[in-house]
Amino acid sequence: MKNILKNIVSIVIIIFMSANAIGQNNSISDLNVEEKRTRKKKRNKKIKLPKIDLSHWKVTIPEGKSNGRPYEFQPPEIFDYANNTLLKKYMYNDSIKGALVFYATPQVTTSNTKYSRSELREQMKPGDNTVNWTFKEGGRMKGKLSIGEISKNKKGEYHKTIVMQIHGRLTNEQKELIGQKDNNAPPILKIYWKNGKIRVKTKVLKNLNATDKELLHKDAWGDDKGFTFKEKVGFKKFTLEVKVTDGKMVVSLNNNEFKVYDNVHMKRWRIFENYFKAGNYFQTRDKEAYAKVNYYELKISH
Repeated sequence: MKNILKNIVSIVIIIFMSANAIGQNNSISDLNVEEKRTRKKKRNKKIKLPKIDLSHWKVTIPEGKSNGRPYEFQPPEIFDYANNTLLKKYMYNDSIKGALVFYATPQVTTSNTKYSRSELREQMKPGDNTVNWTFKEGGRMKGKLSIGEISKNKKGEYHKTIVMQIHGRLTNEQKELIGQKDNNAPPILKIYWKNGKIRVKTKVLKNLNATDKELLHKDAWGDDKGFTFKEKVGFKKFTLEVKVTDGKMVVSLNNNEFKVYDNVHMKRWRIFENYFKAGNYFQTRDKEAYAKVNYYELKISH
């Protein structure tokens, strides 16, 4: 009888230990699965990419060729920016923030300007600058961005940079009509980041009675007084949107503040072709100055 009891006790102990071991194994297995999930989530959080299609953009960087002109990259070259030794110094991914970063310092400039840039230029037809749009055809650009870093001047004030533009362009016929060497026309819109706020500048006619031919000359246009949005964006993310229709332009900040241009200057601007620009057009020549602009999203449509 004693032997039978001993056997029963032994069997119960074995069963209990086996069940406990299985439970422990299951707990360890559950922990391993949870750890794998956590690691996967962390990896997914670390790797973010900007929501920007570069199919209709070229980029200019503040580094020059032997002829003194800055390097430009357009499709298909621009698609490989992450592996281009020269380009990735000025245009690169921040995979933690999920941003495309445009870095600029005062180096090589484009024609008709004294400032350097790391900036995208719209190409409606990839690889071709000659196909553009008019106000009558309309256009829309929307971007989510932030200022990453920016230097200060001797007074301790932040330098300023242009983050969006609408630039005018002469057709070949217009260029020949006024005897100009290039197709460059004034920018009808410049959007600045200045001291943490967003400031807008446009062009206005000096003479409202100027002829269409006279309008083609740069000196027919002057600068308006400018407009500064009330909200201070600082170094936070913000959204800018520009909508253009025939004779009208609307600029909005965070879909909360709006500046509407609906005047004779906009109506007469319809004579020009245009293209969008976005990035970092750095507005200083101070030595050792620098700026980084982060673009998280950028879309254009017509």
